[in-house]
Amino acid sequence: MKINNQQIAIIGGGPGGLTLARLLQLKGANVKVYERDANRTARLIGSPLDMHEGSGLAAIRKAELLEEFKKKFRAGADRKVITNEKAEIFLSDHDNKSEEDFGNAHFRPEIDRSPLRDLFLDSLQPGTMVWDSHFVSMEREKEGWSLQFKNGTSVYADLVVAADGANSKIRPYITPIKAFYSGVTMVEINVHDASRKTPGISALLNGGKVMAFGNGHCMLGGQKKDDEIGFYASLKVDEKWASTNNIDYSDRKQLLNWFKKEFTGWSDDWFEIFENADTPVIPHPIYCIPFDQEWQSLPNVTLIGDAAHVMPPFAGEGANMAMLDALELSEQLTSDKYSSQLEAITAYETEMRQRGALAAKESLENGERMHAQNALEEMLGFFVKHGNPGE
Repeated sequence: MKINNQQIAIIGGGPGGLTLARLLQLKGANVKVYERDANRTARLIGSPLDMHEGSGLAAIRKAELLEEFKKKFRAGADRKVITNEKAEIFLSDHDNKSEEDFGNAHFRPEIDRSPLRDLFLDSLQPGTMVWDSHFVSMEREKEGWSLQFKNGTSVYADLVVAADGANSKIRPYITPIKAFYSGVTMVEINVHDASRKTPGISALLNGGKVMAFGNGHCMLGGQKKDDEIGFYASLKVDEKWASTNNIDYSDRKQLLNWFKKEFTGWSDDWFEIFENADTPVIPHPIYCIPFDQEWQSLPNVTLIGDAAHVMPPFAGEGANMAMLDALELSEQLTSDKYSSQLEAITAYETEMRQRGALAAKESLENGERMHAQNALEEMLGFFVKHGNPGE
């Protein structure tokens, strides 16, 4: 095994980093995960994650955590309705979708981010997580790297794995290639106590998800744990729009007025989301990797997840690709078929780039489809053509 007697540092405690730590520990590796959050109770932003059979769920199975996952996922949360801008339902799978169908290629069980994190944290050896470790820089030392963190600490690692997301600070040590702006920005909006504050939207969600399309814009939302809902108001704007639009993201009245003006023709059914939003809301410019990225692999540093292949969220592949990266990297690093660690990393990165490019292309194309003027017709046709998962 190439990683015997090595100290492995994983930078980032998201789904990819934690999956890799668990899989490597099952192989007997010496692993530490350095995470910028202060502790495990830090709130995780973002929508729930749907796990896919050939990627996220495959990694969970390999990590020997499927039975625990079944206790934590939210049954029925993957059910959806598709509406127009007036919240009129054109498609629903609530009546024909099983709550649990593990093993079905179309079953995509949803789990909130905190329970998924806890699932992996509870599986790791004591002392694996090093909290409050905001990575700053690293420099070569012996055959590995000396890592420096914002809290003033430094550590040595023989192998560094970047799992630190789309704005990875480790990626530039490997490649200068940067992601490009997709043309889409998504404004994240969350509401607590949603059944009371947003009864109309909560009824529309009915514990599942909503995809609404109209006039080149879309609203994508879903039920979260503890009676919280999360929505993304998604639109095509300039890359710098989020910082130049003069909107006060803490002012609900401004946000509602912006929605009324920008989302022309959308009914007042959606207003309660903005009237009751947790503030500030968060704008997210959406980026994507170049499909042809290449670099020369290094023997002591590599990358997984968004650090390697950030992509739009319009195919639900981001976390799944990160966890599949972790699975494949763990397999390559512990395989006997390679004569060196460099050879193992090269094999992993070659396959990862190809796989990531295909997923990114699909996600980008879906984004174009979802923001077209005829998006409702396009998306209804898409689901009819590909079948309604769960049927």
